[in-house]
Amino acid sequence: MNIKLHTPKSLKAGSGMGSMKQFLLSIVATTISIALTFGTAAFLEHKKKQSEKREIVMMVMYDMYNSMRSIEKADSTFYQAMVVQQQIAEDTTRFEDLRFQLIHLMPKAEYTETTEQIFSSSIETINTVGNVLFTENVATFYQNRQLYKTQVCDSLFNEITKQSSFSTLKSTLDFQYLTYALISNKILKDMHHQYAQCKQMMDITDEEIEAYRKERDQMDEGTLGSDDTDPIMNKIMQLQEKIETAKAKLK
Repeated sequence: MNIKLHTPKSLKAGSGMGSMKQFLLSIVATTISIALTFGTAAFLEHKKKQSEKREIVMMVMYDMYNSMRSIEKADSTFYQAMVVQQQIAEDTTRFEDLRFQLIHLMPKAEYTETTEQIFSSSIETINTVGNVLFTENVATFYQNRQLYKTQVCDSLFNEITKQSSFSTLKSTLDFQYLTYALISNKILKDMHHQYAQCKQMMDITDEEIEAYRKERDQMDEGTLGSDDTDPIMNKIMQLQEKIETAKAKLK
């Protein structure tokens, strides 16, 4: 008796191995697809965060730069005032003319606190930057900026106005600009140091800050519009011309 053994169709011609191979390839393909999807999403998210970080850092550095330029201008008024003081001391007959120059030589720290408020009030902004030392340095810079306004600008103004410091020759020559100049110089040096450290920490160059400054200036000009005519200023200029014409008739 002849007995024939039949091989199942699923095992014929290696069909089982082929199915297994297709199954494994399918798993690999799916895994790669998932990895690529999540990997691409993670890459794009990282790139977005880096872009946001860079924008915040540049915004802060630009604000620090402008603040220093304003305070440097304020700091220079002390030298100018002391030159006038010297001129009065050397020729007291010029007192009445020159003392009014001293009144106008008042240091002013002109800046806005918008960027400081944005940076300081949001923990999300600070987390985006992700550098504790940078955050601390920026906070110290803004504290010094406020200190300059109160200890230098406001204090000088209050002393001059309350004590009528330039009402007499003696009080004018006795006024101690040097005290304020020393305080001004110390605070400004600290701010320069903090600014330099922040640039180094975030790998920002002067060229990048200058490029950002020009970009911001162009944006501001675009916001203001291309029409430079101002109706109120036109009226003011017309009034000035009429005043000058009237003055000429008085001569």
